[in-house]
Amino acid sequence: MNALSEPTATQEAEPAASPPAAPPPPSGRKVLCLSGPNDGDADLVRRLGEGVEVVTVSSPVRALACLARGEFTGIYADAAHFAQAADAGRLVQNEQILQAMPDGVVLLSADNTVLWGNGRLKQWSNVDQVIGRNFYQILDNPEILGPEFCPFSTALANRQASASTLRCEDGRHFRVHAAPVFEGDQPPQHLVVTIRDVTQEVQQQQKLAAIHQAGIELADLTTDEVAALTVDERIELLKSNILHFTKDVLHYDVIEVRMLEQSTGELMPLLAVGIKPEAERRKLYAEAEGNGVTGFVAATGQSYICGDTSGDPIYIEGAQDARSSLTVPLLLHDQVFGTFNVESPDPGAFGEGDLQFLELFCRDLAVAINTLDLLAAEKATTAAASVEAIHSAVAVPVDEILNDAVGVMERYIGHEPDVVERLHRVLRNARDIKQVIQKIGQTMAPVEARPQCVRIEPRPALVGKHILVVDADDTVRGAAHSLLERYHCNVETAHDGKEAIAMFRSFSQPGAQGGQYDAVIADIRMPDMNGYELMLELQKFTPHVPLILMTGFGYDPGHSIVKARQAGLKEVLYKPFRLDQLLETVERQIDESQAEPGQNA
Repeated sequence: MNALSEPTATQEAEPAASPPAAPPPPSGRKVLCLSGPNDGDADLVRRLGEGVEVVTVSSPVRALACLARGEFTGIYADAAHFAQAADAGRLVQNEQILQAMPDGVVLLSADNTVLWGNGRLKQWSNVDQVIGRNFYQILDNPEILGPEFCPFSTALANRQASASTLRCEDGRHFRVHAAPVFEGDQPPQHLVVTIRDVTQEVQQQQKLAAIHQAGIELADLTTDEVAALTVDERIELLKSNILHFTKDVLHYDVIEVRMLEQSTGELMPLLAVGIKPEAERRKLYAEAEGNGVTGFVAATGQSYICGDTSGDPIYIEGAQDARSSLTVPLLLHDQVFGTFNVESPDPGAFGEGDLQFLELFCRDLAVAINTLDLLAAEKATTAAASVEAIHSAVAVPVDEILNDAVGVMERYIGHEPDVVERLHRVLRNARDIKQVIQKIGQTMAPVEARPQCVRIEPRPALVGKHILVVDADDTVRGAAHSLLERYHCNVETAHDGKEAIAMFRSFSQPGAQGGQYDAVIADIRMPDMNGYELMLELQKFTPHVPLILMTGFGYDPGHSIVKARQAGLKEVLYKPFRLDQLLETVERQIDESQAEPGQNA
């Protein structure tokens, strides 16, 4: 592509007479002329010859649109518009870069007509020609899911970038990002739009949402319904839910779940679908050799993808004609207590995405299975004791998930918004899972079934309140769960001040809970800071920190209590304290927080 310019004054001064007319180029040649709105092209036709078709445009963006529609010999600009010609030349060069991008890139007019594209939209839409057509019509008028429901009009009107997600009838999802193109001081008339195929990501989100919803539905069983189920019936309920999740949500047809008998190391079949009967009856042990992939995963605690069963020395046939498999350990407290195996007749059917998703699914499944195992003890103990056991078993692993997720999120804030959003979803799901499990436990041991002597007096002010407990002592954190959760508080814990600050910050972010802890109970002496220093750090996020400090009656060398009171501290718990003192102190702090202006309920 050639860029032509007007001859300079020096060049014009050399001949004595008028310069001879240029010989006419071959017929059918086109020249793109960059000129102002008042410039004519008659002189250019005279110079280049009558056989040249001159197409006049006023900006490099319009030039690029024309170049996408037809064949041009070159771009012509006089001295006044030579800079625009250089811009057009750069656009043409950049076009070659855009052609290699995996995302779609198009140039749109104000009426959403495609003026130029890098080819991706044509591939995705299976349309022979996209230039000159309406963008939405090319994608068969997809549904706009937001967050911006008129992304193109909004970008032009606000002169700022705008984004949204589109859903096509065939189930594909595209994320579009529109940025206005500025040409001098004139209002923008064109948009550069990038299009990314996010179908797989959306499907993953839909799977997570479906599993989460299924857990909520399970918790919706009434007290009478759950109380009427035997332990065997509850296990059958779990098995039916596993089948539903894996077939309808995960789309796996061949499934095998085995539970590890800790005393013998044998992997006992719990559920098998699509597995050969002899394979289901096969005795397997948690040993790395001679027990197939299932035994290897149970022995090592590591997930395993078998891409081709015919060449894998570990694999032992499970499903008829299986060509690939994926096996994940069921873990609780970092201890293996079972395995989850899926198989496919296609080689290489499972990738890293399947592995990550199945591991998340199995984490939730492990908590549910463990809960049912604990419920078996209900036959030998009182209903209240079983609920306490459920609370203690669920609280610790979920707290570990929360602490780890918040720790990872701290490293990505400000750098990877997509990663932060995914971690927010992990936090929300982990908190919801704990509440669901607690709700199930409460319905399995209704108040009416408890002896009068162990019934707990209702404390409505504590129901549903979010409490953060900060202490390096495992016993203290465990006791906080045991004591406060029986009054239906949502308790989370942190090991030190730094972890508490991260938990506090993540809880208040819009993508997470979107509020604030109703009370923070912290030891006066933590491994990395004292209670006063923690208070100062938390005040960076809110002027009204709902802090309760725990301390003994010993000497306070840093005068943390005095300094904290001067900074606004209202409540102190002196160890050892009684349960009623703890509850009353938390209730007072909650009342104080709700009375402060601007606080979230």
